[in-house]
Amino acid sequence: MTEGTRRLSMLRSYTPADILTLANASCGTLSLFACLSYIEDDRSTVLWAAFLLPVFALAFDVADGYVARLSARRQSRIGADLDSLADIVSFGVAPAVLGYTLGLRGLWDVLLLTYFVCCGISRLARFNVTSDALTNVATGKVRYFEGTPIPTSIVLVIALALLHQSGLTGEQFPLGSVHLAGKGFHPFSLLYFVSGSLMISTIHVPKP
Repeated sequence: MTEGTRRLSMLRSYTPADILTLANASCGTLSLFACLSYIEDDRSTVLWAAFLLPVFALAFDVADGYVARLSARRQSRIGADLDSLADIVSFGVAPAVLGYTLGLRGLWDVLLLTYFVCCGISRLARFNVTSDALTNVATGKVRYFEGTPIPTSIVLVIALALLHQSGLTGEQFPLGSVHLAGKGFHPFSLLYFVSGSLMISTIHVPKP
């Protein structure tokens, strides 16, 4: 094998499903960049891209699973890990940064956003470890999810988009803001706590 071939071996190993997974990760990453651009110069058009990109990421996430099932005989050896890493960017870090961008910047808010991301990472790691045990031997499919899947965080993104459209962000978040131990806290950030807690729970969610 030549040096050039070795350098291209990673790209050549990608399946069509892997390309869709990377598109998912790209959408999440671009959403983060859009948030940073908005914080820098407050351009609302850029922020709307940050809301829309996670939705596209979800579409790519659904599509990569469908394509992977169609080409079951040529599944990527790194496909599962790629999927988890892409999901934590698009459905973990991106929604958390969106919340911060729109005003959840108190110390307690940031701690809850961090908790949410850590729950997402833990949820994906648990799935990767237990997926074999949850797979139906007859069909080869995972029977159910343990804890809510991390893409359900798209609900938070939609809620933030609706609040932004209504002008209810920053200090105008629903339920306002308070100070606990001298540090800012928006009760709205508790939705991230609930979402993260459901992800690491043991409830069984049927897999479509």
